[in-house]
Amino acid sequence: MLKIQDLKFQQLKKVNIQKNGLPEIVLVGKSNVGKSSFINTMINRKKLAHTSSEPGKTRQINFYNIDDLFYFVDLPGYGYSKMSKQEQIKVGEFIEHYLKYRKEISLIIFLIDIRHDPTSNDFLMYDYVIRSGIPCLIIANKADKIAKTKVSGAVKNVQSQLNPIRDITTLPFSSENKFYTEDVWKVIESFIANT
Repeated sequence: MLKIQDLKFQQLKKVNIQKNGLPEIVLVGKSNVGKSSFINTMINRKKLAHTSSEPGKTRQINFYNIDDLFYFVDLPGYGYSKMSKQEQIKVGEFIEHYLKYRKEISLIIFLIDIRHDPTSNDFLMYDYVIRSGIPCLIIANKADKIAKTKVSGAVKNVQSQLNPIRDITTLPFSSENKFYTEDVWKVIESFIANT
C-alpha cells in the first residue's frame, strides 16, 4: 500500500494533459474555494500551484505530477460572478466533458467553503459528480476561519445538505494550520493504492 510519508515529492511539476495512465485525483469547486492552496498544503510546497486573490483566474486544466505515482488535477472553478454567462457555460461544459470522458480519474475531491451553505452551483456540480459514478471525497475547506469548537458542526451541516445519506466521506481542511492533512492523505492513499 502507498505510504505518503515515503513520497519524496521530487517529480512535482505542472504539466499539460497526460496520457500515461497514472491515476488522477481531481479537484472541483467554485472559484476561490482554495483548490490551489489545497494542493500546495498537501505536498508542503508554497507555490507549486498558483494561488490568486482574484477568483476565476484558472481557465484551464492544470496537472501536477506527484512522484510519477499520480496527478493532482485542478479543474477551473465555477460560479465566478464576474465571468460572463457565455464563459460560465464554457467552463461548465469543459468540466463536464473532462469528468465524463477521462478514464484515469480515481477520485474527485469536491471542495466547499465550510463557512457557507452550498450554493446552487455547488448543488449542480455535486449532482453531476454523483451521476458520474466516480468516487468522491467532500472537503469542507477553510476550517481555520471558524472556531475549532464549531468545525465538527459545520462539517455536519455541509454533509447534511449535500450528502444527507452520509455515504460520502466529508472532512474538514485548512491550508493555514494543516491540522487535517493526514486524514485526507489516508483517503487519497486508499484510491491510489488500488490502481
